[in-house]
Amino acid sequence: MKRKLLALILALGLMMGTTPVLAAEGEAPQAEPLPGWAAGVLADGYAMGLFGDEIALTHGDTVTLEQVEAIAGVVADKLALLGLPQRAPSEEALVLDTTRGGVVNALYQAAAAYAFPEIDQAPADYLVSVGALCGDGTGLHLDRPCTVLEAVTMANALILSLYDQQNAGSLGLLWQATNGENTLYLLGSIHTDRNNVYPFHRQLRDIILTADQVTFELDFNDQEQIAEFAAMQMYSDGTTLADHISPELYQVVVDTAAQMGMDEATVSQYKAWALASSFQSLAMLDDETTGANAVAIDLYVNSKAANAGIPIDAVETYAFQGGIFDGLSPEYQEVYLASGLLMCLDVDTMDQETKDALTAILGEEALEPATQEALDAEVALIGTWMDQWKARDTEGFAAAYPKDEIIQSTDELNSKLFTDRDPGMIAYAQEYLEQPGSHTGLMVVGAGHMIGSAGIVQGLRDLGYTVEVVPAP
Repeated sequence: MKRKLLALILALGLMMGTTPVLAAEGEAPQAEPLPGWAAGVLADGYAMGLFGDEIALTHGDTVTLEQVEAIAGVVADKLALLGLPQRAPSEEALVLDTTRGGVVNALYQAAAAYAFPEIDQAPADYLVSVGALCGDGTGLHLDRPCTVLEAVTMANALILSLYDQQNAGSLGLLWQATNGENTLYLLGSIHTDRNNVYPFHRQLRDIILTADQVTFELDFNDQEQIAEFAAMQMYSDGTTLADHISPELYQVVVDTAAQMGMDEATVSQYKAWALASSFQSLAMLDDETTGANAVAIDLYVNSKAANAGIPIDAVETYAFQGGIFDGLSPEYQEVYLASGLLMCLDVDTMDQETKDALTAILGEEALEPATQEALDAEVALIGTWMDQWKARDTEGFAAAYPKDEIIQSTDELNSKLFTDRDPGMIAYAQEYLEQPGSHTGLMVVGAGHMIGSAGIVQGLRDLGYTVEVVPAP
């Protein structure tokens, strides 16, 4: 059973683009129109945690001093990751308030803690020099109240500019496939937000923004498909979760979901596989290096491309991906759910009823220290993969992610996740490369699909296309 648990984590860690169902319920804010120029700020600023969903309602409000401090704190945290030499603090006290000048001072102060080139300029002059501050043709208006959108825009531009200056940022697992005048960039994604993955390197941001089309596993903007997938996750035959799993495991699910803001009436409507995927995804995000908004790589790229007006396409549908899980045997779904719970819960603080429920399905060895250490090591691998992703270490990732071994296992999911899906992705890429004319596209799918003897990269090479790792700048 231990090997099966480990294989399950490895197989699911990178593959699916679906979204967890477990979350505290609440009403989404009603969006207010943002100015057109703000579109370029939204993806990066949200991914880096400069603002949240409330921006739709508050973007035109005057920023509060608390917000200024929070925004400057995000800037300071991001700049600290660059590892530059620190500078002695200035003896001159800067005025930090809610004017444009006060926000400029707060952002400058965050940058001035490090030895950036030309940092000795006056705060406004420095931000102008790096492209983080501009006026309207009549001046910088530093005495005017600063709106929330103005503040986060300056902070966003400052972070990106200084990362670009240092040739820094996440590079991504990125290949380039070519055929005549057609180019298809292949970005292997990891469907999570870990290891301070944002911001992306300018090279990768530029590739996203200059693509004629961006393709994902799923079309994250297709509300009809999303609604269909949401329906697939719930029982529609008059039964509930309690009818499909053991009473003991059901109680563990109810208790665990309650800690996440879901009541029993709600959680009982979801199928075992949907809850299992959610528990596993939440466990992957339970890390201090996860961004405040927990934006998965795919969703960031989708947001950046969509906000720029770039056409979006998808290789698969939500119904197809949902069908992969819907087709799992009831026994496997129960094991999958128990495994997801085991990833979320702490064995040391687990009550006896929970232990009994999990071991009844996973076996006594599931709670043994050796198994727990092995599971912890597998979960820690996600951090390794993310570091390899950030550094574009494609060889290291291929060595760390045993795809061929996973395919050769007898696990029920493996053929569905790889063998049944990689050929369709290869065929999609081939069709793109064979179209007449000159086209440049970007295809973003799980990194596990890119590698291995039957993955997209090797599959395209076998078809005669040139596929190379994009050189790091």
